[in-house]
Order: sequence, then structure tokens, then C-alpha cells
Amino acid sequence: MTTPLPPVHIALMQPAGYVHSLGLLDQARYVRYQLRRLGATVTLAKNRLREDSLNIVFGAHLGFPEDWRRRHACIFFNLEQLGDGGAAVSEAYMKLLRSSAVADYDASNVAAYASDPSDVPLVPFLHAPYLESADTLPLADRPIDLLFFGSMNARRRAFIDRIEAGGVSVAMFDYPLYGAERDAYIRQSKAVLNCSFYDSARFEQARVFQCLSMGTPVISERRPGAHAPAAFEDAVFWIDPSGNELESFFSQHFATPAYIEEAHQRLAAFRTHDPVDHYADLLLFGVGFMQGHGINRLGSGDAGAWRPDCINLGSGKDYRPGWLNLDVQDRAEPDVVLDLGAPLSLPLTLDSRYGGQIELTAGSIDVLYANNVLEHVPNLTLMMTNVLALLKDGGRFEIEVPYEHAMTAWQDPTHVRALNENSWIYYSDWFWYLGWFEHRFEMIGSSYLDLKLQPCGKESASFMRVVLRKVETTARERTIARTMQADLRLPEDAIPDDEHISPSGPADLALQHAAQPSAARPPAPSHHGHALAALAD
Repeated sequence: MTTPLPPVHIALMQPAGYVHSLGLLDQARYVRYQLRRLGATVTLAKNRLREDSLNIVFGAHLGFPEDWRRRHACIFFNLEQLGDGGAAVSEAYMKLLRSSAVADYDASNVAAYASDPSDVPLVPFLHAPYLESADTLPLADRPIDLLFFGSMNARRRAFIDRIEAGGVSVAMFDYPLYGAERDAYIRQSKAVLNCSFYDSARFEQARVFQCLSMGTPVISERRPGAHAPAAFEDAVFWIDPSGNELESFFSQHFATPAYIEEAHQRLAAFRTHDPVDHYADLLLFGVGFMQGHGINRLGSGDAGAWRPDCINLGSGKDYRPGWLNLDVQDRAEPDVVLDLGAPLSLPLTLDSRYGGQIELTAGSIDVLYANNVLEHVPNLTLMMTNVLALLKDGGRFEIEVPYEHAMTAWQDPTHVRALNENSWIYYSDWFWYLGWFEHRFEMIGSSYLDLKLQPCGKESASFMRVVLRKVETTARERTIARTMQADLRLPEDAIPDDEHISPSGPADLALQHAAQPSAARPPAPSHHGHALAALAD
């Protein structure tokens, strides 16, 4: 009997603007390829999880909302070197690994977070056929002798200095490059240099597999005690940096015809290794985990619609994990395409693009954040009214906008307004102009920001940061509103059934009386009570 495969979603965590998260692309792409080989449907996104899929999360050490695990089945793929001499990760990340399903690429990491190593699927990064290209330059014709890429520290700098002292130039990037932009240089190199960043000196297969798969040799240091998977033993040029082997390799062998021939042999050896069994184990592990997660979710009562308490107006690079991210543009890949500047009827149930449903109700949101949004909104009054309705009493509307007197105010052709210190008065002091009555905003924070979004004086401001809080209006404020608004806001004063007078009684007779010519009318009774009694008779 065939085990049904769940859809798989790969998520890369990236703090806003953090370019080095792109270093996860190679591994995420490889996992996607291997799981698709096994018949799984696999999607991939940045910072987004799916409720209807098995989520494999890369980069959780950069931050991950812990409560996300309640609604999303997550396996965390650890790529950090953990333990003595390894990466200095946060205790929050270690706690996450200890209490979650985890996959890893190196068995040496597992003891740092798992009591039973058999609970952690180990999946290597080996040959990637999709990286082969018929247009790849022959090794002897490549213009770059030796390429190094990655973060720099003292031990790497010392290793590179030894090579360059022997007359071999090591090319490096002036700024971070990842993906196809970096790969174009790898394909032009006779070799890529690999040396450890951490004292743990674990072999960085997650970096090396990409280069070898593109047909570029890798020359790697190998310190005593360092372990490498079998697939790399015959594929990599290994150098012990403790003696003079480093200097002799580059002065006598590198870039020679013998080196070119040996490199081809090593690259061919790497292509013979297929990790499909490891990825089948990972997928089987994920099937069982997702089934268990679904049972636990039903038991905890988390299976219904999600009721968020924080909303981010924006998406794309500004996507906030754990928040409800709204945008008017589908290409920004928000949780939901929704315009708060259009009429909104609450409560509202929405289908998320990432599976599951979302329920919005009046007075349910703690924080609503809008970063460079308000200057684009055609009907700002309606948006502010909708935001006021969504927020709880005491809920905050946090706003960043270009400052009116700065060049940033009109640099975007989609701007429809500029904002300054007085732009918020109608939403606070003059709320009654907008038809508001029971609630308004009060300003609880205001500051100026420079181009780097750092606090500054008014004269240097490029942006404004404003924090508004929803408050209940006072009796005096409601009296002013009743005075200034056209609507008198009187209740309808419904008449109970037992207070209604029958239409066939006095009211009907009164209408008949009024319809008669004046000469035929009987004289009007002099006492109201007697008149009602007479009419009732």
C-alpha cells in the first residue's frame, strides 16, 4: 500500500533586509529537488508557512515565532555548527531544536539538542544534476584561478594570506553575492577555496556540494580529526594546513595539466553519489510527524480559523512572521489580498493563500503596523476608520511615513499625499469631523527618522514615526461630537408591543376625523383623556 504524501512547503527565514539569508537558497533548492524526485509536491517561500503542508524551515536561528508551531507542522533543518567550537546561537534557537522535529546534515551537531540521535534524520547535500551546464568553460580556460566566498575572520584571513604569499591570487567579492549571481563567478574559477570559519572545523558540505555540482573543483583544508562524508573523500582536494603541504600544493601542482586531469577525476567521482535513500527517510519521517501534528492540533482546539492579534499592512520585504500580513498587491505574496482603504464589513472570514482560514472581528487587534503605506492610500479616512474598528481599546496603530518637507515625501510616483505633524489632528482632536463618536485615536509617540531610520532632529528628518492608540471618547468629547455632527445620534426608542395602540382605535378615528370637511366635523373634546375614551367607544 502506497503511503500518501503530504504537500511540502520549504520556508526560508529572513529578517527584513538581511542579505545573508540568501545563503540558504542552495540547500533549500536541493531539498526541493530531492523531494520532488520522490513524488512530493513542493513549494518554496520566504518567511511564509503553510497550514495545509509539511513545512521544512531553514534559518530558524535568525528568529522564529514559537507559537507558529501550533498551527503549522514544522521540521527545522539545522545548518549551524553546534557544540564546542561551533556557532554562537541563541538559547531560544537551542530550545526550539530541543522541543521540535529537526533534520540535520552533520551527525556531530545532533548531540547539542537531541537525547536520541535516531530521532534526527541526517540528509547530506551531494551532487545536484540541475547545476550542470553544457556551456561551462573548460577548467584550463577559466579566468579566475582561485575563488573564496563567505564571511571573513582571522583564521580564514591567515589561511588565505599563506596562499597569496606563495604567489597565487585569491579572488573575493566586495559585497555579498548569492544564487545565480555568485554561481556565475564559480563557473569561471579553476577552483574554490574552502576553509573553516569555526574552531569546530566541520566540513562545510552545504557550501561545497554547490561548487562541485557546477563542475568547479574545491580545495579544502582538513585539520586533524575533521570528518567528511564519504562522497567528498575522493571529490575534494584535501590539504593539511599544519605543515607545508599548503605551500607546496599551490606552488607545484595547482593549475598544472596534472591538476586539471585530477580535478576531472574528482568531479566525476562526486557525480556517482545519490542521496535519494536519505531523502526518502526524511519524507517518511515528515509523513508520520504531520499526522501526529494534526491529531494534536485537533485535541488542542487550534483547528478552527486563525484569529490574529497583530496585523502588518504590507508584505514583500516587510513580511512579518507570526502576524497577519495584508497587501493590496498579490505579487507581494501577502497572507491575504485585502484593502483596508475600502469598505469593510466585520466580522469577516478570509481564505489565506497559505492554507486555512482567518477571522477578523471588531475590537480584536492589539497592534496594527503600517510602514510607508499611508502616503499611497487614496481613501485614508476610510482606512483609519477601519483600523479604529479592528483595534481593541488601547490597541496601537504604529505608523512610519515620509516626512512632508523631505525629498522622500514625493520620490515615489505612487504617493498621493505628504504627511507632517498636523496630519494626525483629525484622527485625535477633531475626530467628530470623520463621523466617529465612541472612539478616537490619541497620539502616544512621535519622532523623526533620518534616511537610515535612526532618530534625528526635525531639520534632518526623512521620515516620521507615529504611534496612535485607540481610546474611548469622554462624555465631554461625545457632547462636542453631538453638537458638531449632523447626526443627532438619538436612539430609535422602540415601542413595546403592549404600548402600541390598535390601528382600529383612536389613531384610525383621528385620521377619519381629519379627513372630514370642517363643517361636518364634531366639536373637539376638551379633555384628552375623555377624547381617547370617546374615540375608543
